[in-house]
Amino acid sequence: MTVKKEQTNGLLKKASEAANLIREYVEEEKTIHVASHYDADGLAAAGVMGKCLVRLGGRFRVRVERWLDENVIDGISTVEKTALIIFTDLGSGDLNLLGEGLSNRRAIILDHHQPGGETPPAFIHVNPHLYGIDGSRDLSGAGVAYLVAKALDKTNVDLACIATVGALGDLQDKYEQRRLGGVNETIVEDAVNSGLLKLETDLLFFGRETRPIHKALAYTTNPFVPGISGEEDASYAFLVQRAGITPKSKDKWLALRDLSEEEKKRLFSALADHLASKRLPSNIALSLIGNVYTLTQEEPWTPLRDAREFAVLLNATGRMEKPSLGAAVCMGDRATALEQANATLDEYRQTISKSLNWLNEKPSRIQELDSIYVVRGENFIHENLIGTVSSILSTNLPKHEKPIIAYSTVSGRSLIKVSARTLDALTDRGLNLGEILAIAAEKHSGKGGGHDVAAGAQVPIKNMEPFVKLVDELVRKRLEEKQLGG
Repeated sequence: MTVKKEQTNGLLKKASEAANLIREYVEEEKTIHVASHYDADGLAAAGVMGKCLVRLGGRFRVRVERWLDENVIDGISTVEKTALIIFTDLGSGDLNLLGEGLSNRRAIILDHHQPGGETPPAFIHVNPHLYGIDGSRDLSGAGVAYLVAKALDKTNVDLACIATVGALGDLQDKYEQRRLGGVNETIVEDAVNSGLLKLETDLLFFGRETRPIHKALAYTTNPFVPGISGEEDASYAFLVQRAGITPKSKDKWLALRDLSEEEKKRLFSALADHLASKRLPSNIALSLIGNVYTLTQEEPWTPLRDAREFAVLLNATGRMEKPSLGAAVCMGDRATALEQANATLDEYRQTISKSLNWLNEKPSRIQELDSIYVVRGENFIHENLIGTVSSILSTNLPKHEKPIIAYSTVSGRSLIKVSARTLDALTDRGLNLGEILAIAAEKHSGKGGGHDVAAGAQVPIKNMEPFVKLVDELVRKRLEEKQLGG
C-alpha cells in the first residue's frame, strides 16, 4: 500500500502537536508519566520516548503493562493531577475506558492499533489509522513515538534505529522480501542516512551475527522448521549431511556471515527440500530470505547488531516479565541491563521451544474448525508467550486460508488470554481479526481488538467455548460475504 503525502502530513502535524505539549510540560518542570505495552514494539516505544525526555531534561516515569483494564487505569489515575500521561503502543483500542477513568486529565496516545471509541476531549491522539495509514504494516507504536521525538528535536534522528527495531518486533516487514514499507520506510531512511543502519539481502536466521551457524539454524522459529528448530544436534547433522557445510573451521565455529554465497545457496535449497518433505507450503521457504537490518554502531557478535535479533531480545524481556531491562537497553544501557537481558533471552528461547514441542506431541492441541485453527495452550503455555507461539504457528499451518486463534489461561484470574493471527492473503479479502475479536469478546463478557492481521482478547474461562465458536462463525461469514461481493 502506498502512503500518500497528505496522509503523512496530517500524521506529522498531529505528532508536532503532541511534541509541543510535551515540551510545555518539561519547561514547566511537571512530571510526565509514560505507560507502554510489554512487547518488543512497546518497549522500543518506551525507550524512544524515555531517551528523548532524558535529552530534554524532563522529569518522567515509565511503567509497562500487558494490557489496559479498569485496574490499570485506576492505578494510572492516582498519579499527580498536574502530570502529563503518555500512552505508547497502548490506548487506541480503549478510548471509552480511558475517557471514563481519566476524564479531564491531559494525556497523549501514541499508538498504531485500530481505534475503538471516541477520543476524550483532553487527549491528543496520534495514530496512523486516523489518517488512512495501516498501523499493522506501515507504522508501529515505536514509529509513532519516533515521529514525536523527531518533532521535539531533529537530533533525535538517531532513535530511528530503535523505531526500526520496534517495527520488526511487531512483524511489520510484510513488503516484498520481508521489507519494511510505508511510513516505516521513511524511518529506515532516516537511520540509513544517519549512518546507523545498513540494509542487505540475506538468509534470515536468528543469531546470524552472534551464533555458530548450527545454533542460528536451531534458534530460527519464524518460520518454524520441523525437526530442526529448537534442535541443535539435528541442525548440525542437517548442515553436514544435507547442505554439505562444515560448521567449524580450524577450531572456530562459523556464523552465517562467514559462509560463501555458494554455501548459502546450497543451504537454502536443502531447507526448501526439507520443508517440502514436511508438506508445508513452498512460500514458507522463501520467507527465509529477505532484507537484513544491521545496526552498524552496535558491537559485532552481539544480539543488538541485527535489528530482528534486537527485537527478539526486547520481546524476551517483556514476555519473561523483565521489561525494565528491555527499556533500559533501548535507552542506551550496554552494561548490566544488556547482560541480564541476554540471560533472559536464553531462558525465553528455551521456553518457546518447549511450548512448540508440547503442541507437536498431541495433534489435538491444535484443532481445526470450519474456519479457524484453535491452539489450546491452557495452563502449559504461559499467557505472556501465547502471542509469540501463535505468530510462529501462523506461518506453518497446512491451510493458510484459515486464521489461528490461540489461548492460554491467565494466572490467578478466571480468564483466558487470546492471540489471533492470519496472513495478508485473508486480510486482502476483507478479514479483520481486530474487529472480530472485539465483537466476540464483548458478547462473552470480555474485551478484544488489535489489527486486522493480528489481534488479542481477554475472555472469562467459562465463556471460552462459545467465544471460540462465535469467532469461527464470524470468520466464515466475513469471508463468505467478500467472496459473494458483499
